[in-house]
Amino acid sequence: MLPDHDWTSVEVPELDALPAPIMPRSQNLAPRQIFPLHAHRWNQLVYATSGTLVVTVAGAWHVISPEQAIWVPTGVEHTTGTRDGAAFRNLYIADQPGLAMPGHCTVLTVTPLLRALIIELEAATQRDEGCAYLTPLHALLFAQLERAPRLDFHLPWPTSPMLDRLCSALHANPADPRSLEDWGQTLGASARTLSRRFERETGLSLRDWRHRLRLFLALEWLGAGQGITTTALALGYASPSAFSHMFRLAMGCTPSAWLER
Repeated sequence: MLPDHDWTSVEVPELDALPAPIMPRSQNLAPRQIFPLHAHRWNQLVYATSGTLVVTVAGAWHVISPEQAIWVPTGVEHTTGTRDGAAFRNLYIADQPGLAMPGHCTVLTVTPLLRALIIELEAATQRDEGCAYLTPLHALLFAQLERAPRLDFHLPWPTSPMLDRLCSALHANPADPRSLEDWGQTLGASARTLSRRFERETGLSLRDWRHRLRLFLALEWLGAGQGITTTALALGYASPSAFSHMFRLAMGCTPSAWLER
């Protein structure tokens, strides 16, 4: 999925080499800013201490709140942006023997300790701390990254123009009530054909995909400060209580509790 035309492209920084095994880079992103499709010669941990990030990679869309980060291995093309602004906090991580991290893009749970270490590394780098302090800090960061719980938390995006049209329409209007049969008539395919192709391209049924889309949009909108009732109705739920029930099943807590965290 490509961003809308009114996103503003942000220049990707040019680096010839990393000065340390882990290098932090921070930037505050304004609403609807995005780093265009690019890849690095090292691994990257994409994280935001506040706000939500939208990361697209390998045909999947990830919404990353401050409770998660996404691991992007060396050479993998991706985009990173934010719809409503974010405190972008990023780690560049060199490939090295014994690095026990996935070889594919993976969403990680950010524990309070991992978050504190990311913030401290940024501060220590600005203080120009020496190796006596940075080396054990790097080691602790590596240990926490390797132990961070992995999450299956992404929204696959179809590749065919027909299904891209369907998903783009639902993304623009998640409250759209049309059934699979209705979409089949609109797109010129039988409901059975549409269902089969959708599952083949995304691994999800249209119903499950729409459910996950609404969850991801809810995280974006709530993280940007939109109210729970407004979010519920915009997503097509009949009531805030119905929305809260869905949210609790998916996230393990109510929307209000998630915002408090």
